[in-house]
Amino acid sequence: MAKKKKGARILVKMKSTESGHIYYTQKNRRNDPGRLELRRYDPFVRRHVKYRESK
Repeated sequence: MAKKKKGARILVKMKSTESGHIYYTQKNRRNDPGRLELRRYDPFVRRHVKYRESK
């Protein structure tokens, strides 16, 4: 059986900078090789905040 190649898309965990809330999303490893940073809605603080990719 042949070895399977690694895919370009991976599952990443996004953690809020304001609280402990976490989003899970996918990213393309080839297009975004660095850490991802997005602005998403945080239900704990009830407003949009910055989410950073964490391990």
